[in-house]
Amino acid sequence: MTLQDILEGIRPADKKAEELARTRWNSLAMPLGSLGQLAEAVVRVAGVTGEPSVRLERRSLLVLCADNGVVARGVSQSDASVTAAVAKALGAGFSTASYLARDARCAVRPVDIGMRPHETFSGVEDFSIGPGTADIAAGPAMTEEECARAIEAGIELVRREKEAGTDILLVGEMGIGNTTTSCAVACALLGREPVELAGRGAGLSAEGLERKIAVLETALAVNRPDPKDPVDVLRKVGGFDLAGLCGICLGGAYYRIPVLLDGLITCAAALCAVRLCPEAQNALLASHVSAEPAARLLLEALGLEAPMAAGLRLGEGSGALAALKLLDAALSVYNSGHTFGHLGIEAYVEL
Repeated sequence: MTLQDILEGIRPADKKAEELARTRWNSLAMPLGSLGQLAEAVVRVAGVTGEPSVRLERRSLLVLCADNGVVARGVSQSDASVTAAVAKALGAGFSTASYLARDARCAVRPVDIGMRPHETFSGVEDFSIGPGTADIAAGPAMTEEECARAIEAGIELVRREKEAGTDILLVGEMGIGNTTTSCAVACALLGREPVELAGRGAGLSAEGLERKIAVLETALAVNRPDPKDPVDVLRKVGGFDLAGLCGICLGGAYYRIPVLLDGLITCAAALCAVRLCPEAQNALLASHVSAEPAARLLLEALGLEAPMAAGLRLGEGSGALAALKLLDAALSVYNSGHTFGHLGIEAYVEL
C-alpha cells in the first residue's frame, strides 16, 4: 500500500459516535462539561474508533530511536552514544518511560528506526533506515527514498498494532539532537525564526543555545525546505524518528486507532502528518505542553489542547504516559453508573 493510498483512505471522525459519547457524558451526575479536556478526549477517541463504548484495555507506547548528524555541531549537551544507551534501557525495561509505563499498564515497544551502528539490543525492534541522518547544517538530512521508507515504517508499525488489537497508541522518541531537527521542522512549517523557537533541549548552556540557533539558521538557509510540502521539510531538516512518527500519526488515522502525542518532537511530526492530510488530526490526542518554546505553537497549529502543563521535557513518551493516567480517570467516570437517574436528581440542561 502506498502513502497516497493511506492518505486517500483516511476518513473523517465518526460524528454519530461523538454525539453518543457526549450524550453519555451529559447523562452523568455532574455539571455539564465539568471534566473539560478529559471528557473531550474520550469523545475524540469515540470519533476516531467509531465506538462510543470507549475501552482502552490494550495500550502500547512506540518509542522511535534515531541518531542525527547535526549532533556534530555541538547542539546538545550529550553525544550520540546516549541514544543507544537509552534505547538499550528501553529494551531491557529500565528507562524512565519503562517505570511510568508499568504504572500506566502500557506496553513499551522501542524501535530502532535509524541509530548509529551499535550492538544488538534485546527488546528493540529493527526498522532501521540507516545509521543516522546527515548533518542538516550541511545539506538534506536524508534522501527522498529514505524519507518515504521512514514514513512507511511508521505506518507499518500501526498496522501491526491494529492486528494485535491495540486500543490506543502512545508515541515517544529517543535521539540526541532531535530537539534541533524538530525545531527546524517547526520553523519551516510555522514560518518562525530559530531565535523564537529554539530551546535548551536536554540542558544546553546559554552559549550552547546560541550555537544551536546559529546551526538552525544555517540549516534552514542551506536546505530551503518548502513549507507547503511536509515531506520536503522532513527530508531536508528532519530525522528518521520524525518521519516515522509522522507515519504513525497517519497510520493511526487510517487504521482508526487514537494516537496520544508526547512533547515537542512528536507534535512536530504530527503537524507534518496533518499538513499531508488534515483529517489525520481527528486521531490525535494531546498530552502536555512541553517546556520547549515551540511546543505551544505546534499544539495551536494542530488545533489541540493539552490537559497538562507541568514543565515536562524528558521525551521517551513520558508525558503521554502521564496523560494516559488522566484519561483512565476520565473513563472511570464515563463507564460508571453515576447517572442523574441513579442518584434521583434532576439532570442539568444547556443554558
